[in-house]
This record gives sequence, C-alpha cells and structure tokens, in this order.
Amino acid sequence: MSTRAIQVLIQQNVSHEVITYDHQEKGAVFAAKATAFPLEQTIKTLVVEMGDNEYALALLPGNRQLSLKKLAKVLAIKKISMAEEKDAEKVTGYLVGGISPFGTRRSLPVIMEEDLLSFHQVLINAGQRGIMLKMDPAVIAQTLNCTIAGISDSTGETRP
Repeated sequence: MSTRAIQVLIQQNVSHEVITYDHQEKGAVFAAKATAFPLEQTIKTLVVEMGDNEYALALLPGNRQLSLKKLAKVLAIKKISMAEEKDAEKVTGYLVGGISPFGTRRSLPVIMEEDLLSFHQVLINAGQRGIMLKMDPAVIAQTLNCTIAGISDSTGETRP
C-alpha cells in the first residue's frame, strides 16, 4: 500500500512505519482507537487559510484543539481561519480524514505543536484514510522544516 506521502518519504530515505486500520470515521480520536495508539501521540493535520489564497498546515496532538489566535501570532498575521473542506483538499491533494503534510500538492508552511516533540513516536496521516505513519516527531519536524510553537489549547476555538 503506497500513497504520495509514503513515496516522498521513501525518496527522501526518511524512517517510517506504515500502520493501517479500518477507517470508519474521520478524526484523530477514531484513528487512535482503531490503532490502539495514545490520542495525545496521534497527530491531526489541519489546513488553515491565511487569506489571499495562502494556506498553512498545523500539526497537533489529537487530544488538543488548535488556537487560531496563537497560530496567527506565530505566523505574524492578523487573521487566520480553518480552511473549507474543498479548499483543504484542493491545496493538499488529499481527502479530509486522510490529509498528510508529506507530498502536498502545494508547498505549505507547517507549524507543529511543541508538545509533540516530547514523544519518541507519533502517528501521522499517510495521505489516505485508514493509513497512518509511525514516526519520530523530531524527524517529521526536520523533514517538513516545521516551525515549532505552542499553537494548541486543551479546549479551543476550532473543531477537532
């Protein structure tokens, strides 16, 4: 089983393990349960709109909520919002519920929640619903040239 994201990692010789599960619903909560992996170590990849047809990806633990206010501050912009589902799919080339930060259709800035770096292994979407990648979060940050910052709240102003 291969996706564009997996192909990118293979081409770049990036260490990863492919984990598959029976996808029945979107979201990190379901993925964590289906893979028996801790929710706080299951990354959700969110697409945000920065205005003027500019987008970015936010990577955060499945048990946290994105703080649009904190993210806007990190990106040094005044207004940011969650991308519409159709726009998220268009700019990444992946279906919502399967969006991976690897191999996106457009090159996008990636901001990773700093707390993720406290784990040795995390799960992150592989570009298709039901396929996850088990990886070291430091390797993810390095491969994607992530900006590392506190961008989440335990409860927040956006959907999971």
